[in-house]
Amino acid sequence: MSEIEIERQGHVAVLWLNRPDRLNAVDEAMTAAMRAALPEIEADDDVRAVVLAGRGRAFCAGMDLAAFAEGQRPGLTDPDRFAGFANAQRTKPVIAAVQGAALAGGFEIVLACDMVVAAEGAKFGLPEVKRGLFPAGGGTIRLPRRIPPAIANEILLTGELIEADRAHALGLVNRVVPPAVLLDSALSLAGRIAENAPLAVRSALALARDAAATAEVELWAANDALWDRVEASDDALEGARAFAEKRAPDWTGR
Repeated sequence: MSEIEIERQGHVAVLWLNRPDRLNAVDEAMTAAMRAALPEIEADDDVRAVVLAGRGRAFCAGMDLAAFAEGQRPGLTDPDRFAGFANAQRTKPVIAAVQGAALAGGFEIVLACDMVVAAEGAKFGLPEVKRGLFPAGGGTIRLPRRIPPAIANEILLTGELIEADRAHALGLVNRVVPPAVLLDSALSLAGRIAENAPLAVRSALALARDAAATAEVELWAANDALWDRVEASDDALEGARAFAEKRAPDWTGR
C-alpha cells in the first residue's frame, strides 16, 4: 500500500494522503511518495487540475510526532519543504478537500494549495507551540499573508483550532459543504477549471502565485535559522515525548 495514491477522473487527478490509521500524519515514507507522485502528475498532459484529499476521518494531522521523536524530519528544511509538498514546484491548480482535521503540517499543506473545499465541522490549526515547536512548514510565513495579522498571531501563538465556518469567513476556505458531498464538490470545482484552456490556466496561476510569494525566499531563510534552533531544543524533544506518553509537557525554555 502506497502512502500516496493517484486516481484519475477525466482531466482531474485525485491525490490521496493514505495513512488513515495515523490520521494521515506525515513521515519520511509519505514524503518520499509525494515526491514521486507530483512529477508524475506534472508530466501527464491529460491532468489539468488536482484534488488533494485524505483517506479516513482526517485530512492530515501534521507531522508524525512518534517518527519525529525517533529522528525523522519529513522534508522540513528541504527545498520542497514539509511532506515534499509545502513548497514544491507545481504548475497545475491544486484544490484541498478537507474533512476532519487539518492540523500543524496538515494545515500548512492546505495553505500551500490554491483553493480549499472543507466539510462542515472540519478543524484547522497550528498547535506546534503546544509541542515545543513552531510551524516551520510555511504556516508562519503564509498565514499572516492570507488573513489579518492579529488573527494569524492568535492562531499561531495559542495553538488553538478554528472550525470550517470561521476559516471560510476569514477567506481561508472557498466553500463549506456537507461531509457527504465533499469530494464531489472539490471535483466539480476542479472540473470547471479543467474545462478551460490549460496554458491560460497555468499562466494565470503562475503569476498569481508569484504575486503572493514575493519576498518568501528571504522569509524561508529566516524560517530555517529559527527551526534549527527550536527543533534541537530540549522543549522540542519534551513535546514529542509528552505527546507519545499522553501527559502534560514540562517546559524548560531550553
